Amino acid sequence: MSIVVRTLSEQVFEIIRERIITGVLPREVPIRQDALANELGVSKIPLREALARLEQEGLLTSQANRGYFVRPMSAAEAEEIFELRLVLEPPAAARAAERADDADRAATIAAFEALDSAASNNLASVASCNRTFHTALVRPSGRLLTTQLVERLTVLSERYVIAHLQPAGREDRAHLEHRDLLDAWLAGDGPTVERLLSAHIQATLDDLRSQFGSELSG
Repeated sequence: MSIVVRTLSEQVFEIIRERIITGVLPREVPIRQDALANELGVSKIPLREALARLEQEGLLTSQANRGYFVRPMSAAEAEEIFELRLVLEPPAAARAAERADDADRAATIAAFEALDSAASNNLASVASCNRTFHTALVRPSGRLLTTQLVERLTVLSERYVIAHLQPAGREDRAHLEHRDLLDAWLAGDGPTVERLLSAHIQATLDDLRSQFGSELSG
């Protein structure tokens, strides 16, 4: 059994990240670092490290003399993120399906089961597990840069995934799409994986366009 030891900065990072993804932290006002550090019972050093990392991930933005702000969601960003995913993910996952070994398949099954289990918990867990599952589908492709780019895009997708899943019924549909995708991936059927994953990502983008349109940032 492996033991994962997380630094204080990593723990703070995860807490703040979840608050951003679930909309707990407001977008319009600067993050009150003193109050947040006191609430979490930490000094400003791990807090600042976590905030800097969240800015690198694209979830925060900083302004001189004003501090950190939650980066607003926008229709334009959603379009860009999911269009990039459409270009990168489906062919990478197809290649991975054809190259995966038993260890890769076991890891991907575990990621799917974690995502399935998270559906009964909070949406932040669903978003995180969704990222892990999608990255697992690509990792065996043997292309490190592509995998890193896909993971980066799925991190940026998480707030939009939560917004997409909120209307009733979409989580059930996503589960069925993931199940079919996993079956094809485990069978090593690259063309079917590419087709199903393209349809899955496109459906999410279409839902976001319909749901938010030009008002996504509001």
